[in-house]
Amino acid sequence: MESDPEPNRLLRPMSAAPAPAPAALLAWYDRHRRDLPWRARPGETPDAYRVWLSEIMLQQTTVAAVRPYFERFLARFPTLDSLAAAPSEAVMSAWAGLGYYSRARNLHACAQAVAAAGAFPDTEAELRKLPGIGPYTAGAIAAIAFNRQAAAVDGNVERVLTRLYAVGEPLPGAKGRVRALTEALVPADRPGDFAQALMDLGATICTPKRPACALCPWMRPCRARAEGLQETFPRKAPKSAGALRRGAAFVAVRTGDEAILLRTRPPSGLLGAMAEPPTSEWLPDYDLARALLDAPLEARWQRLPGQVRHVFTHFPLELTVFAARVSKSVAAPDGMRFTPRAALGEEPLPGAMKKVLAHAFAATGLPEPGAAVRPRAGRRREAAPTRASRKGAP
Repeated sequence: MESDPEPNRLLRPMSAAPAPAPAALLAWYDRHRRDLPWRARPGETPDAYRVWLSEIMLQQTTVAAVRPYFERFLARFPTLDSLAAAPSEAVMSAWAGLGYYSRARNLHACAQAVAAAGAFPDTEAELRKLPGIGPYTAGAIAAIAFNRQAAAVDGNVERVLTRLYAVGEPLPGAKGRVRALTEALVPADRPGDFAQALMDLGATICTPKRPACALCPWMRPCRARAEGLQETFPRKAPKSAGALRRGAAFVAVRTGDEAILLRTRPPSGLLGAMAEPPTSEWLPDYDLARALLDAPLEARWQRLPGQVRHVFTHFPLELTVFAARVSKSVAAPDGMRFTPRAALGEEPLPGAMKKVLAHAFAATGLPEPGAAVRPRAGRRREAAPTRASRKGAP
């Protein structure tokens, strides 16, 4: 078998291929654009509040998951001023279940800053100064809401561009080159539609698996497609999985009114400002034999069978749950509170803690209080926001 005389053929110029034309992508978008609740229809002026809110929600989350949250969130906070004036607890509660909770804290802080200024700034540079707005979000808002000639490069766009130009350098190292290639394509006319067209192309045609190349408006200029290697892009540096962490969670149920002992996590860090039943530290070598030393109060704690497992972006977590009933005369420890079970839906409980409560209710025979504490199907990754794909320690 002969060796390949040109091992770097993916990176050589392909003079026969035409240059990708923004007009071709825009023509495709005009026929196939997705109907999304935050997207202005043809002829409408984009609403900067909706554009910004959707872009924050879509960080590390799928469109399918965001759609119902966006609609409920908008019904609760219909304007930026209403969001800015809301208590932080209400914002966190409305966000609960979307994950990456630092986004909700930054969302509230950003709303307050914009409300104080009177309006969103309309340039990438000024948008970058606001809480929670990074390069991608600033480019997306500037282009979509204000028609600025700006590039919005998320995971979908990285996939499209690395295939289009056969970028062999692995991500994240290739991010700078991909951004430069994207910026060079952004047209002066309709930059907002171009940004959304690239997003839609990556979401519906240039998908991670089995891309529909025959339907792509850029099939001819795509270098990876010409080589038959489109599914090998983007190249990515290998990730190292975090070590498993373990801990204990304590579910105290008050006799009489069935209230549950909760506390609020510190405002910064993983799951910051979210509610939880008290837990121990989460450590790789946590000693369950000494778990009761971490219990929040004196009670007859019962270790429940099984564990609750949850996967965060940087590590998996395994919690052993302890449950106890306490009398109505027991006061909540400092920094904690008893929340009536009927009011659990108003608490900003993240997915991991909903799993803990559901596990405790199932093991002790207590009926679940409606959907308020039912975890979402599947495993959810939660962490500080880093823009990846739009599909989807304490």
